[in-house]
Amino acid sequence: MTDHKPLPTEDERNAIREGVRAVVRRFDDEYWLERDEDGHFPHEFHRAMAEAGWLGITMPEEYGGSGLGVTEAAIMMHEVASHGGAMAAASTVHINLFGPHPIVVKGTPEQKARWVPQLISGKNQCCFGFTEPDAGLNTTRIKTFAEKVKGGYVVRGQKVWTSTAQVANKIMLLTRTTKFEDCARPTDGITIFYTDLDRSKIEVKKIPKMGRKAVDSNAISSTGSSFRKKTGSARRAKVSPISCIVSTPSACLIAAEAIGIGQDALRRATRYARERVVFDRPIGQNQGIQHPLAENWMYLESAWLMAMKAAELYDTGRPCGAEANSAKFLGARAGHDAAWQAVATHGGFGYAKEYHVERLYREVSLTRLAPITEQLILCFIAEKVLDLPKSY
Repeated sequence: MTDHKPLPTEDERNAIREGVRAVVRRFDDEYWLERDEDGHFPHEFHRAMAEAGWLGITMPEEYGGSGLGVTEAAIMMHEVASHGGAMAAASTVHINLFGPHPIVVKGTPEQKARWVPQLISGKNQCCFGFTEPDAGLNTTRIKTFAEKVKGGYVVRGQKVWTSTAQVANKIMLLTRTTKFEDCARPTDGITIFYTDLDRSKIEVKKIPKMGRKAVDSNAISSTGSSFRKKTGSARRAKVSPISCIVSTPSACLIAAEAIGIGQDALRRATRYARERVVFDRPIGQNQGIQHPLAENWMYLESAWLMAMKAAELYDTGRPCGAEANSAKFLGARAGHDAAWQAVATHGGFGYAKEYHVERLYREVSLTRLAPITEQLILCFIAEKVLDLPKSY
């Protein structure tokens, strides 16, 4: 993000919350429980968010977006995740917010004019082939290779955890165009392609997983896909700038989503604690129930302050690596702990699908694992903030 706009006022923040809430509340617990059971992508929800204009909240105004910042996007995603949809709802729209940002930053004016409006309208859905089975978070060691040939490129390689590849019609693919051993620097030789997802050339295999069943994750492989220049984007860019463009906003959004899920779970737990009577008194009168829930509230609120601080620093062009990573760490932990405590507060009923808290617990667990692990965040803080020796 290069243009630094004034931070939103409280009235503007409330307007975002109310506008998003008006859409999200049309999709109740039963809708999300059904998607958790049948695994169908929430097309109706995606369409409703697109029609309301929310898919373009961070995209430039000249291409039909709202041109707003990470602060507004985090507020939006917090609201999306807070009303029963959890990560299934969040992931349905999250990918559209900053995943395609390399197009905005590195694309030509013609490419942006052709591609960005289609993403904002929801006509195009894009998946992202970044992570590889062996490289993991060590992006410089990816092996997917794009060989330049007459008229374009031929790509061979494998990706894993590619979300929405079952329903997307576009793919953004991270490749090497120069082998690692031939590069002067590890970050050299990286190219991003944006092109049609041609399933006759790219194999897409769904990965069964613990939660977020409605938003698919996949292993994809290409044994020789041809990307023509007129349909694909081959914009050379170093890994580090692209990673910063994508991951810093993403960390803020993941934090906001985890916090929203945790607060949703906490509301359900406190309501149950007020209503559930055992030994002639509501269980919420017992300090053994009260105290953990009170702690959850404090940790969630503290994590939200860090998330907002990180987003505001980013939007005003100031360094925010430590804050964004901390927000992701604290938000995911606080959301996860609150969801677990909601299950525990419900006792045996917490294990039952009808109360929804077990689903929230499964969904929020993802935020502790992706898009970056807690361990790497701790390493980052130790090295960059505490000035300790690099450990990896």
